[in-house]
Amino acid sequence: MTKQVNKVNQSEQVFDAIHSIMHLYRARQLRGLRDNPHELTHMEYKALGFFSRHPGATQGDLVTHSGRDKAQLARLLKGLRDKELLDAVADDNDRRITRLTLSAQGRKAFDGLHALGVQASGAAVTGMSAEQLTQLQVLLLQIRQNLEADGEE
Repeated sequence: MTKQVNKVNQSEQVFDAIHSIMHLYRARQLRGLRDNPHELTHMEYKALGFFSRHPGATQGDLVTHSGRDKAQLARLLKGLRDKELLDAVADDNDRRITRLTLSAQGRKAFDGLHALGVQASGAAVTGMSAEQLTQLQVLLLQIRQNLEADGEE
């Protein structure tokens, strides 16, 4: 019984550590978002990142990818378009479909914030070897898979 209690305590400590690490990382990101001339929210930054990786994607693609509410994302994307961070063009084959890409301003804003994220993640893993980083990735993937499998039952 003692071994089971210790394992539960250790697992709680792991998730407390993950939570505090993500809090510190997000705090760095949010500082960057506030210092940006466009004052982006975290979700706006994530949307810009999606369209950076998937230029020409649609609002529906973002809904599918993020799992967020369609109306919420419609408002968010309208705000990004109003800030001139996203460009929209009608689809060549179906004019009802709007394809979104980062504007020049959107690219500049996203790239600057992304660089801050790279700096933060680099600082976070300072002193860790490539083998340690690989091991950490494997372990975190196992935790994710365990949680996803548990949700399917």
